[in-house]
Amino acid sequence: MKITARIYYEDTDCGGVVYYANYLKYFERGRTELLRSLGISLSGYHATGIVFVVTGVEASYIAPCRYDDLLTIETVAAGLSGATMTFDHTIRKEGTDKVCVKGRVTVAAVGADGRPVRVPDEVGKALKSILKA
Repeated sequence: MKITARIYYEDTDCGGVVYYANYLKYFERGRTELLRSLGISLSGYHATGIVFVVTGVEASYIAPCRYDDLLTIETVAAGLSGATMTFDHTIRKEGTDKVCVKGRVTVAAVGADGRPVRVPDEVGKALKSILKA
């Protein structure tokens, strides 16, 4: 799944470069849109007592992105096991093959008590259908 995002002034540091933590927001958008494209609305699970929390993040910052750049954010499902889902993210400047940021995010399904629960079957089946080889 690919989406685009424009870098606004609010996303940058005093040098006009994207502040490193803001890439996590772009990862979140990519993940949300990937799941939405599969017909999965994670917010719909809140009513059932299941929420999804980020439990791990890895990021490699390869090249800077700057104010007003248009980014392509590519997100792929990379893993699924029990209570967790793993997603890989690649951010490029629009119209180029140059990778600016690569990341991996692990998300866990948890119940109202904060303990891990199995990823719902509907979510698991949808992710299995697109897992990266």
